Parts: sequence; structure tokens; C-alpha cells
Amino acid sequence: MINKDFGSVVKVFLLCVLCLCIISSCKKATDEPEPKKDTEQPVVSAANEEKPAPTAVQPAPEKPAQEEKQPAPEAPKEEEPKEAETPSADTAGYVPIEIELPKPMFVGTPQDTKVENLEKPLGKPRAPFLAPDGTKNVAAGKSISGSDEEPIIGELEMITDGDKEAADGSYVELGPFVQYVTIDLEAMHEIYAIVVWHYHKQARVYFDVVVQVADDKDFITNVKTVFNNDTDNTAGLGVGKDMHYTETNEGKLIDLVSQGNPKTRYVRLYSKGNTSNDLNHYIEVEVYGKPVN
Repeated sequence: MINKDFGSVVKVFLLCVLCLCIISSCKKATDEPEPKKDTEQPVVSAANEEKPAPTAVQPAPEKPAQEEKQPAPEAPKEEEPKEAETPSADTAGYVPIEIELPKPMFVGTPQDTKVENLEKPLGKPRAPFLAPDGTKNVAAGKSISGSDEEPIIGELEMITDGDKEAADGSYVELGPFVQYVTIDLEAMHEIYAIVVWHYHKQARVYFDVVVQVADDKDFITNVKTVFNNDTDNTAGLGVGKDMHYTETNEGKLIDLVSQGNPKTRYVRLYSKGNTSNDLNHYIEVEVYGKPVN
């Protein structure tokens, strides 16, 4: 009986040991991690990860210059031909006209006369004026009349006598206010320039200078104003846009080539005093043209 019970106890003991071994073996098998595949990389925690040593940043290679497209240069524009200075006339065959000048009576740059709309002195001789070959002063010795038939000094005929000097005895002095003189060319002429000398012994500026041409002595037919610096219509001939100018021995040349070479018989010149006094003066007036055939 005792032997039987002892054998049973031993069997139970061995069975427990066997169960413990089996349980231990299963737990060990369970605790072992499964082998990782070769393609997976081991996970490294951020704290234990070794940071590579910093390396110098290499600049990006520059692109070849040819890759950058530049806009094609524009072709230079051709300059448009400028209009001729005398668009109303064919200047082929034009030559400088000879204008005999009197000797200058004052030297140096004229003082500022404080006249509005006053052109600046050139500071050099005037450029030659071009006109058709054969052009001459067609006013020389021609008859002349005026608003003041009895001048204070001189005679109206002196205005076309060829004497352009500024000495005493060479100029005509008319009364104050608006005065004019009229030259009769005695026939129709195509005119290219008018040159007027008022008084060049001093650097004066004459006011309300207006120059007109017409077919008749009463200035009714084909009247044309070729110069006007009357800024307030004092002379009653309209407000002019031409500039005031200082008298010199060169006189004032009025370009009529650029105004279409008007054909006319009579030339009339107005003025109203000057920067020195209220009187009006003329030394000489020349009209350059050719007879109309």
C-alpha cells in the first residue's frame, strides 16, 4: 500500500517537473525576437544616433552663359528725314546773298534791357542767307512814304539811299506813337528777305515792330504780315509771336524764303518807340528779291 502510494507521488512529481519544463520552454521561445529581414535597417533612437560631421556647402554649379537667353538687340531705327528749313522752296542753286554791313558802333554784349520775349544775342556773326542766284536789293533808291511826312530829323528818302552807318546825318527820326514807312518797289517782285536797321549806335530794342507786304499802297489786296513782335496789339494789327531783338550793325534779317517767297510790290514797316525814348528811327531798309516775269 505504501509502495503504491509512493509510486503515485513520484509520478505526480515527475509530471509537474515535465509541465514546468514545457512551460519554461514555451516562454523562452515566446520571448526570443523573431529574426529581422535583411532589407530592414536597425532602428536607432534619436538620442543615440550619431550625427555625421558637418561638411562645407558646395555652391551649385553656375549655368553656362549660353543657357540664359538674351533678348535679340533691336535693329537701329532709321531717322526720319528732317524737313528742309525752307520747305516752300527748292533751295537747289541758292547762293549766299551779299549784304554789305556798316561798321559796328558799340563793342561787347548788350546790357540786359529787361524787355520781355527778348532773343539772346548770337555772340557771333550771322550765318550767310541763301537765296536764288541773281537776288539783289530791289528797294535801293525806290520811293518811300510814311505816316510822318515831316520827320524830326532827316528825310524819308534816306531810308533807301544805301547809307547804313549810325553816324549823325545817316538816320531818320519820326515822331512818337505808332509810326510806319512804306516802300514802293514799283513792280511786282518775289522777295526772299527784308533787312532793317532802325538805329545801331546804341544797343536799343524797338517796340511793336510789324512788317507787312501787299499788292497795293493802301494795303488792302494780298496783305501778309511777315514779322510781328507786338505783344499787346498796340499797332492794331494783331498780337505777334516774334521776339524782340537788340539793334546791331547787322540789322534785323526777316526770312521770307521760309514763308513761301511772297510776290508783292509794297513793303510797310511799323514801330512804336524804343528802350531809350518814345521816338521812331530808321537808318536803312533793304528788300532782297527778283522781279516777277
